[in-house]
Amino acid sequence: MSKIEIENFNLYYSDFHALKNISINIEDKRITAMIGPSGCGKSTLLRSINRINDTIEGVCTKGKIKISGENIYNDDVDVDFLRRNVGMVFQRPNPFPISIYENVAFGLKVNRIASDKDVINKIVVESLKAVLLWDDIKNKLRKSALSLTLEQQQRLCIARVIAVVPRIILLDEPCSSLDPVATRRIEELMMVLKNKYTIVIVTHNMQQAARISQDTVFMFLGELIEFNKTEKIFTNPLKKETSDYVTGHFG
Repeated sequence: MSKIEIENFNLYYSDFHALKNISINIEDKRITAMIGPSGCGKSTLLRSINRINDTIEGVCTKGKIKISGENIYNDDVDVDFLRRNVGMVFQRPNPFPISIYENVAFGLKVNRIASDKDVINKIVVESLKAVLLWDDIKNKLRKSALSLTLEQQQRLCIARVIAVVPRIILLDEPCSSLDPVATRRIEELMMVLKNKYTIVIVTHNMQQAARISQDTVFMFLGELIEFNKTEKIFTNPLKKETSDYVTGHFG
């Protein structure tokens, strides 16, 4: 079943045509990786799925992106509600400079999802357990989130996203600032989370894409070159450009 349907989607930064007629269907409860050289449009496409690009002056889009059948670019779409349901985790951990507890509770309060203290407490605990962080910090909830290691901060950012019960999680190179051990732990977490969420990840690390994703998108110069099962992309791609990229001939 397709969770995200992208149909003839184009995006322009003023006169620059950044995304060109992208059409793909992303399935539910799977990890889809987006790969390609720098500047090929991966992050732009990822950010189009929750309309963060709307905040950039001069951005114009054509085409459709449907989530559960609804075009998120319709005029009547509540963008704040969309971004709550399509959570985003960025390249570098960005916890708020407040306590660990308040980081996770932030979205619940801002979006008025919960106001009862017991309910908030329960969701905070469940979210921290879901990202396998609870045992490490359960006695440090009132400490600053900035006191955590980078890996713990990234887990906290994921907990902050899932606390508001999204349907989709977008990750923009979430391991680029982490060491190999921390990267592996975040990858293991993603493999657990895919059982509940649709996950789309942008990564420059092709080994990472091969390890954790079920489907892979290869992009080049704003175009979708190939979209297929990850194993096929890396072992028997259909396009020469894909083969050249995954074998290291360019990029």
